[in-house]
Amino acid sequence: MEYRNLGKSGLKVSELCLGTMTFGNRTDENEARHIVDLAFNAGVNFFDTADGYANGESEKILGRALQGRRHHAVIATKFFNPMGPGPNDSGMSRVYIMNAIDASLQRLGTDHVDIYYIHHVDVQTPIEEALRALDDLVRQGKVRYIAVSNYQAWRLSEALSISQAKDWASFICYQPQYSLVVRDIEEELVPLCLHHGLGIVPWAPLASGFLTGKFAPGERTAEGSRADDNWAWHGRFFAPNADDTLRELLTVSEGLGKTPAQVALRWVLEQPGVSSVIAGVRTAAQLRENLGAIGWSLSGDPLKRLNEISYLPPRYPESFEASSREKREDAIDMPSLDA
Repeated sequence: MEYRNLGKSGLKVSELCLGTMTFGNRTDENEARHIVDLAFNAGVNFFDTADGYANGESEKILGRALQGRRHHAVIATKFFNPMGPGPNDSGMSRVYIMNAIDASLQRLGTDHVDIYYIHHVDVQTPIEEALRALDDLVRQGKVRYIAVSNYQAWRLSEALSISQAKDWASFICYQPQYSLVVRDIEEELVPLCLHHGLGIVPWAPLASGFLTGKFAPGERTAEGSRADDNWAWHGRFFAPNADDTLRELLTVSEGLGKTPAQVALRWVLEQPGVSSVIAGVRTAAQLRENLGAIGWSLSGDPLKRLNEISYLPPRYPESFEASSREKREDAIDMPSLDA
């Protein structure tokens, strides 16, 4: 197992992060414990959950599975989704954040979480309010690092600037949807994360099963898949070239002697700025297959073919500005910056 620094922080996490969204829902506690044991034995030290997963059951099951080895685990959880019927039982207000962390700590059976994510955008709460509350949690020792998921680039940039100006705890990583068929973040968010040193921790690297080999090009449902259980959003986020990308993935994986899931995961791990990738599994067998994505490199012609087939042409303003650097370098007699 390779360990990578989470962004520019000193925290080291395994390149595979175990996602636990299925715990307490499609995965019962016995199987969940088996999955956590298998992950630990393989060197996984990074575990991802959220208060809203199975209405808190995911956190409870993960906490019990980690008893006796909490010190060796990096636990990430999230807040935002409704956890009660009241008007202050969701979002990112100071009231909810303070209540949510205590509830998560109780469910996880620990006195701190290593990474605490804002899960979604709350347009009803000023970002300053949330960032100040999160800074307080860091100072109190309940949270080691803060992070965010699903933010637009401008919101993420604003939050980073506020934290820096106020000398508050700042996000160390960003958790986006990212896969061979959902590459939107490369346009604005990846450059932003690289510029500020945020680690990228993608979710849905297998596109909710679309890239595992269960699907044929053109299909959006398959028996026993997340899509079949309405757990996926196929067609809503996929790029127009998704089926062509799947065809190439199936060909490349066969040539490499790997499964499509292993190659799809490895592709994400090879991308700039990625610190770890979340592998959410329902069974121990799925985790065993996903562990086959570690210990090798996707490079050369296979990587080039996948990059080219899944490539998304840049939109404005990048499409308009693409030649500006070349024009600037040609304007004066000096060596290229790439030299």
